[in-house]
Amino acid sequence: MTKEITATSRRRFLRGSAMAAAATVTVAAPTVVKAQGPITMRWQSTWPAKDIFHEYALDFAKKVNDMTGGDLKIDVLPAGAVVPAFQLLDAVSKGTLDGGHGVLVYHYGKQTALALWGSGPGYAMDANMLLAWHKYGGGKELLAKLYASIGANVVSFPYGPMPTQPLGWFKKPIAKAEDLAGLKYRTVGISIDVFTGMGVAVNALPGGEIVSAMDRGLLDAAEFNNATSDRLLGFADVSKVCMLQSYHQNAEQFEIMFNKARFDALPEKMRAIISNAVEAASSDMSWKAIDRYSKDYIELQQKDKVRFFKTPDAILKKQLEIYDQVVDKKSAENPLFKEIVESQLAFARRATQWEQDTVVGRKMAYDHYFGPTGVKKG
Repeated sequence: MTKEITATSRRRFLRGSAMAAAATVTVAAPTVVKAQGPITMRWQSTWPAKDIFHEYALDFAKKVNDMTGGDLKIDVLPAGAVVPAFQLLDAVSKGTLDGGHGVLVYHYGKQTALALWGSGPGYAMDANMLLAWHKYGGGKELLAKLYASIGANVVSFPYGPMPTQPLGWFKKPIAKAEDLAGLKYRTVGISIDVFTGMGVAVNALPGGEIVSAMDRGLLDAAEFNNATSDRLLGFADVSKVCMLQSYHQNAEQFEIMFNKARFDALPEKMRAIISNAVEAASSDMSWKAIDRYSKDYIELQQKDKVRFFKTPDAILKKQLEIYDQVVDKKSAENPLFKEIVESQLAFARRATQWEQDTVVGRKMAYDHYFGPTGVKKG
C-alpha cells in the first residue's frame, strides 16, 4: 500500500512539474513589439537642383537610405528651399534642418579658419591628400575644435575631393596679373582676400546666383568649380572665355553635415553606416566627376564655342605670394588658424615629398598616346 501511494504521488509530482515547466516557457516567451517607422531627416544642399553638386548630395542620401535598408531616410532639398545657401550652418546647428551638403568655405564669415579646408593652394597637396590630412593627420580633431569654438552644434564629414578649379570666366583672356585689377569678380573663402590683394573687387555669391549677376553686369568675371557645373548653370551663355588652372581653390572638398544632437541620438550601428557611406560616396563622387567633367569640357568647346586658356604662370606665382601674406596675417590674429596651418604644413611637407619622388609624371604618357605625334591621337 505504501509503495502504491508513493508511486502515485511520484506520478502526480512529475505531471505537476511538467505543467509548471510549460507554464514557465509560456511566460518567458518574447513579447512581439510593433515595428517602428523609419527615421527621417530633412536636409538641404547649398546647390541649385540642376547642378551636379546637388546630384552628389542626392547620391549620398541614396547610399545611406539603401545601406540602412530604409531605416534611415534622408530627404535632400535644393538651395533656398528652407534657407539661403550661406545660412546652412546656422540652420543645421539650430535644428531647423537635420543636415546638409555644401562646402566649408561657405562658412568663412563664421570663422575664417574653416576655409583652410579647400580655399587655397593646399601647400602643394591635391584635394585627396588634404582629405588624407583630415582623416589621419589631425584635421578631424581640429575641425571639431573649430566648430566648438563658435558654438556650432554639428557633426561634419569632409568628403569628395574636387579637381583643381579654373581661374574663371572672363570677357577676354587674362594675360597678366594686372589684367585682373579693377574687375568685379566672384569668389569665396580665403580667395576673397587673395583676389582683393591682386586688386580685384570681390563679391561673394552662392553658385546659383553667379550667372544672373554676370548677365546683369554686376560681375565682370567669376569662378565656380568645374565644366559640368559651369555648363549646367549657364556660364557659357554669359561668357565664352574660361581660364583654366589656379591656386585659389586647388584642394577643395565637400562637406556632409548633421545636427549633432540628431546625429548622436541615432543608434550606434546607424552612425557607423553613415561614416562608411561618407567614404563610399567620396570615392563615387571623384569617379563620377572624371567622367562627367571630361564630357562637358568637350561639349563646352564643341557646342557652346567656349575658348579655354591656361592661366599664365606669373599669375599663379602671384597667387601663392599673396596667399602667404594673407595666411601670415590671419595666423597672427587667430590662434586656431595658426594651429591648423602648422598641422597642414607638417603633413604636406612629407606627403608631397613622397608624391613628387614616387608618382611618375603623366604628361609624357599623354603625349606618347594623344599628343601631336601620338600613337593613338585619332
